Amino acid sequence: MSKGVHRFAVFVACATFFLIIAGANVTSHDAGLAVPDWPLSFGKFFPKMVGNVFWEHGHRMIAATVGFLTIILAVYVQIREKRSWVKRLAWAALGLVILQGLLGGLTVKLLLPLAVSAAHATLAQLFFLTTVSLAVFTSRNWTEAGATVTEPSGVSLRSLCVASLAVILAQLVLGATLRHSATWNQPLPTGLLLAHIGGAVVVTVTLAVTVLTVLFRHRSEKFLTRPAMIALMLLAVQLLLGLASYIVRAASPFEPQPLTPMIAVTVAHVSCGALVFAATIVTTLRVFRVLRTERREYVLAPA
Repeated sequence: MSKGVHRFAVFVACATFFLIIAGANVTSHDAGLAVPDWPLSFGKFFPKMVGNVFWEHGHRMIAATVGFLTIILAVYVQIREKRSWVKRLAWAALGLVILQGLLGGLTVKLLLPLAVSAAHATLAQLFFLTTVSLAVFTSRNWTEAGATVTEPSGVSLRSLCVASLAVILAQLVLGATLRHSATWNQPLPTGLLLAHIGGAVVVTVTLAVTVLTVLFRHRSEKFLTRPAMIALMLLAVQLLLGLASYIVRAASPFEPQPLTPMIAVTVAHVSCGALVFAATIVTTLRVFRVLRTERREYVLAPA
């Protein structure tokens, strides 16, 4: 385990989170087509950063920086890391960020089609998952931990964690589709809105059951309880931000441009959703790392 690799992996994960914030700002400012060409911006590497060009081209610059950092991380991992599966994951991260860049260009070339825009936002979350996982796998806590915690009989905590990740990812996909389905001055599609609300209920129940299971079964294991509690607290904030997002959007349907309160709340909502996902990823990976299934031996009675 290399401290340098871990620290750089954490740095790339943080940069990826910043990129998600930048992307959310592009959507909230309705700046997706502020720059009509790609990969250059108005035929230049550095156009004048005025109006919505600031958000769109700024997003491109941050994305390029994250891509460059991912290249460095992938090479760094190959040099310093001994575990072959971690090396493959680093290459996978590089492949994902390249694909993400191509999807970003495609959204501009095709004039923001809903399917491509939603796929672009979803892939950003999957790339974030990968960078967070690399940060976890290269940490000292991970390398020093072992399967030392016995999992009692009952509902599998591993299964609950995987279910939580799955429903959160599905909710992120729904949220991305909903955000890209209408601009700030258009009504949100009722079906998608109701699906997103229903998804929030499913995520809340699933994640709450998962976290409570962690607390009841392994309350003395801070390695597990800390990320689980962080995930639950972030979820509470996320639910409030989701309600606030709807309220501020409904309060200004006829404004000539997106207003600052709506932009701030919706960007915070997207960002907090990514943090909920990240905390759940960390919890899930740690559960798989330290839990060992209790096996019962059955002795046949003599006939």
